[in-house]
Amino acid sequence: MNLELNNKYALVCGSTAGIGKATATALAEEGAIVTLIARNEDKLKATLAELPQHRPHDYIVADFSDPASLKANVDAYIQSNHGFHILINNTGGPKGGPVFAADVTEFENAFTQHLKCNHVLAQAVVPFMKSEGYGRIINVISTSVKQPLDGLGVSNTIRGAVANWSKTLANELGQFGVTVNNVLPGATGTERLTEIIKNKSVKTGTTEDQAATAMKGAIPAKRFAQPEELADAITFLASARAAYINGINLPVDGGRTKSL
Repeated sequence: MNLELNNKYALVCGSTAGIGKATATALAEEGAIVTLIARNEDKLKATLAELPQHRPHDYIVADFSDPASLKANVDAYIQSNHGFHILINNTGGPKGGPVFAADVTEFENAFTQHLKCNHVLAQAVVPFMKSEGYGRIINVISTSVKQPLDGLGVSNTIRGAVANWSKTLANELGQFGVTVNNVLPGATGTERLTEIIKNKSVKTGTTEDQAATAMKGAIPAKRFAQPEELADAITFLASARAAYINGINLPVDGGRTKSL
C-alpha cells in the first residue's frame, strides 16, 4: 500500500526515544520530511543522523514545560522554513502514584506539558494544513482514556482531558481536510514501561521479571508491544489512506483494554 507521504512535512514530538523516535523513522521511510522536536539537542542530532538521508530532515529544540517558549521556537521555524502537514503530539507521561496523594502542582505540570503544549502546536500548524487541504494531528495518549489504570492517577486525569480536546478539535477541523486522532499505546517497550515495571516490583514484593510476566499475562497477546508497532499505526493515520478516519481513539494494546 502506498501511503502517499512523499514530501509531506511532519513535526514529531518526543522524537529522540521510544514511540516518538520509531514514528519519526517510519514517517521518514515512507517519504515524509521530518522535523524532530525535543529538549536535548545532542539526542536530537544523534536521532537526525539515523534517519534516512534522502530527505532534508531537521530538528527544533524546545522544552515542553514552557508553552510560550515552545510556541516562539516553532513559530520562528515555520516562518523561516515551512509549515507542517503532520503533527505527532507525543510527550512522556506523568509519574505514577494514586490520584488522592498527588500534589496539585503535579496536575498543573502535566496539564501544561500535555494539553497546553498540544494546543500551542495545533494552533501553530493548522493554518498551513488548511491552506494545503491536508492535515493530520495524531496524539499519542494512553489506553487509560478508555479504562483508567491503577497507580497512574495524574496520567489518567490529564490523558482524559487531552482525548476530549482532541475529539472537539476533530469536529471543528474535519471540514478543512484536517483529521485529529488519538493512538492509545498499551504496554510498550520504552523507558516508561521499565519505570512502571520497577514500581510494580516494589509494590508487589516481586522481582522485575515476575512483575513483567504478570503484566504480560493480563494481555491477550501475552507480550509487550514494540515501539515500531505503534509507529506503524500512527504512520497509517498520518497518510492519505486515512482521510476518512477522524476523531477516534485507537488502542494499540494487544487487546488488554476490556472496554469497547
